[in-house]
Amino acid sequence: MAIIHRTTMSPGKLELLAAWLPSRPWYRGGDAPLLAKAGGFRLDDPEGEVGIEFMVVTDTSGDSPVTYQVPMTYRGVPLASAADALIGTSEHGVLGRRWIYDGTHDVVLVEQLLALLAGLTTAQDQNASNAPDPTVEVRSEGCGVPQGLTGPGTVTDTDDASLVTVGPMTQEGPVSTLTLCRVLRPGLAPEGDGAMGRVLADWSAPDGARQHGPFAHLAASER
Repeated sequence: MAIIHRTTMSPGKLELLAAWLPSRPWYRGGDAPLLAKAGGFRLDDPEGEVGIEFMVVTDTSGDSPVTYQVPMTYRGVPLASAADALIGTSEHGVLGRRWIYDGTHDVVLVEQLLALLAGLTTAQDQNASNAPDPTVEVRSEGCGVPQGLTGPGTVTDTDDASLVTVGPMTQEGPVSTLTLCRVLRPGLAPEGDGAMGRVLADWSAPDGARQHGPFAHLAASER
């Protein structure tokens, strides 16, 4: 299990995200985001090397508040295959310099999210060590999520989501699309999207009310 250190990061996560978010096609706020942490959860890297966090932030710089999901990975060395997905670097009070990436481009985050969808791992509390997060809901639908998927392949950003292609380790046969919702909306997951499995979780509205809605789903698609 990953250890949560009670220490500092400089610059902080919100500071890094405020500089990075306006460059995203799914961002819909002002030029200078006004961010507040609104929730999230973690997954563990089986190798214990990479931090994995699904962070939720709410931006109040636009006409109305918008809540975003930002999956991030924290690494002790640069990830060459995801150089274009670097959010920034930060000095961690215990671990030293960390390279922080948009996790949709990081194989460790993608494969652990697939493991969560397949029921092979458990979501962890965002702020406590060795503490599962019971508010994260994983649903298996249809034939369920197969094991042995890997990724990311291509990553495509839309105006409200990131679409990540994943496939079997043999790289043969059909691929699947892992959709991560970037703009979070409370409510039930949509029907008719062909999902084999999906993740729903909690976050807090600006007034403190609990919200619950879709974070990610996996659906089959053809090459």
